[in-house]
Amino acid sequence: MRRSSALALSLTTMTAALAAFGTVIPAQAQQASARLDPQALRAAIAVQPGGGAAGAVARVFTSGQTWRGASGDLVTGKQVKDEAHFRIGSIAKTFEAVVLLQLSAEGRVDLDETVQHYLPGLLPETFAPVTVRQLLNHTSGLPQDFEGAPQPSQDEVIDNRFAYYTFDEVIQQTLRPEGRPWPGPRFAPGTEQEYNSFGYRIAGKLIEAVTGHPLKDEIAARILTPLKLHDTSAPGRDAEVPRPSLPGYLPNGKGELVDVNEQGGNPSSMISTTADLDRFITALFDGRLLRPAQAAELRTLPRGSDGKPLRYADGSNCNTGPDKGSACFSIGLMSFPLPDGTVMWGKTGSDLGYKSGVFATPDLNRRGVYAVGTTAFDDTDASAIGKRLALAAFGS
Repeated sequence: MRRSSALALSLTTMTAALAAFGTVIPAQAQQASARLDPQALRAAIAVQPGGGAAGAVARVFTSGQTWRGASGDLVTGKQVKDEAHFRIGSIAKTFEAVVLLQLSAEGRVDLDETVQHYLPGLLPETFAPVTVRQLLNHTSGLPQDFEGAPQPSQDEVIDNRFAYYTFDEVIQQTLRPEGRPWPGPRFAPGTEQEYNSFGYRIAGKLIEAVTGHPLKDEIAARILTPLKLHDTSAPGRDAEVPRPSLPGYLPNGKGELVDVNEQGGNPSSMISTTADLDRFITALFDGRLLRPAQAAELRTLPRGSDGKPLRYADGSNCNTGPDKGSACFSIGLMSFPLPDGTVMWGKTGSDLGYKSGVFATPDLNRRGVYAVGTTAFDDTDASAIGKRLALAAFGS
């Protein structure tokens, strides 16, 4: 059932939901030391009135200890369970990349072959050859999803949240839109990096063309079933999220919060839990999903002829410090440096009403997963929860 009624924000229910709970589960009793501080972790995911977040769930692992926790729903006052399901947004790109890397290992897809070869006629002739690798590491120079379309209002975003777009519809309405000029390339393929979801829409269509199966079936057969990720799914046109679920809200034009837990999306939209995403990234790095040559692609940044990482297109977004402005996305993942110089690899995601992330060090000694349900279109505060969690868990 669609739950589209607006929910008034109540200070009473917000206050009742402020308490966060968490549990440390030591793998070995002698390791239950100060390495994980439950109080600091609870504080990291705590949500506050006016902070742009309704609730959060998280799971971290380091030095043999696992901590999991959740913060309550500020809107209804109900407690959020740490096993809650949530929409993972662009974390689904990592699942998609794994499928293509497996197809590469099987000799069915050549990462350095072009989109024009696999999907002739899909790109207008104004586009130079774009390789599969460039789709996956965000160096294609392709336009963004629906580039040039009028910016919708908050009410339009909320009212249209049940819309579902096939890969063909996204591709057609992006590359050959009616009523506005067709977009051209943003830069020459392979010369810069710019995060690009549209490239993964084309990658999804390529998977379906090569295998003859829907993307969700390939993800299920190659990843979900072997890893027993029973709480992860690509729901297709099913708008519902399994219970228990993390709440997500957005404000309409009147400032009333609307429950957007149920929504549409596209064939690559996915739902998961912190436990399943932790299991997924563990399998990604321990060799269960990819052969060594393909696994190496997960931590390979695109480089120019000078051997240096490519420039990020707008000079920002990726990295900090001396590396700011250079590429930080590999195939399917991104790098995330910790204060001590350790580099974690993973992916963040956004859907209407949700922000999430999953990261790990290659040796799997540090892992973290989080998801935040929002109460605002500006997700700055929701993103800050992920950073606070990383500092609380791994900052020392």
